[in-house]
Amino acid sequence: MNRIRIMRQDEVLAVSTAENETLLVYQGSYQPGDTIVFDSSSQNVIVSIDHTIPPARLYLPEKSWTFRLPLEGDLPQGYPPFAFQGEYHLLSILEDTANEYRNLACNPADQRHDSGAYPHASANAETRNESVFFARNTIDGLHTAASHGKWPWLSWGIWERPDAAIRLDFGRPVAVDSMALYLRADFEKSGYWVGATVHLSDGFEKTFPLKRIDGPQTVSLDGEHTVTWIRLDQLIKNDPASKYPSLIQWEVCGKAAEE
Repeated sequence: MNRIRIMRQDEVLAVSTAENETLLVYQGSYQPGDTIVFDSSSQNVIVSIDHTIPPARLYLPEKSWTFRLPLEGDLPQGYPPFAFQGEYHLLSILEDTANEYRNLACNPADQRHDSGAYPHASANAETRNESVFFARNTIDGLHTAASHGKWPWLSWGIWERPDAAIRLDFGRPVAVDSMALYLRADFEKSGYWVGATVHLSDGFEKTFPLKRIDGPQTVSLDGEHTVTWIRLDQLIKNDPASKYPSLIQWEVCGKAAEE
């Protein structure tokens, strides 16, 4: 059983319930503070938060998740034009029964705070606390790297911190064996990193080089690892160093661990 509710504080604006695939068309305008609550009898679901945004494959430990509509401040800059706008909104949820080898990091519905939906990205620094530099931008599925700023040129910015680190939580054990990084590619302005270190929750770590290229840079994890999180740090700037190297996308390949 799956259910979608649109909430305005304690008021239910719209609701839809079905055995599996559940669709909700909301005819009305969202307001700041509104939320969408997704409930499921399964922990593995495919959710669409808006018809302008690709569906997200999520793991929900509590089988329930509240999405806070990003309508305030600069939050809309992190989403496509017209997302969450207008009088018609199409949402959906259904059970995710597949467990194929794939990019386990992708989550276009991730938010800056930990909302109980995974994968989830977080960092110890985000440039000027602006939404266009949030950690969540690195797992939204977009590889647009030749510029920076609002959608579709979102990235993770480190706010010039030498100890900048970004972490990806999966919410449950997953088996992973490789990853790929996409650096921001307006190199004359932003510079880039020439090296970094990855740490896995099982204790594995690896330092690896990075190049001045626009595209994926694949990093082998030297075998399969069962982990719940992965972290990047020790980011080494090119010489002469730039203040603004940024990460566009972070992909981690694997599948959910066998129970």
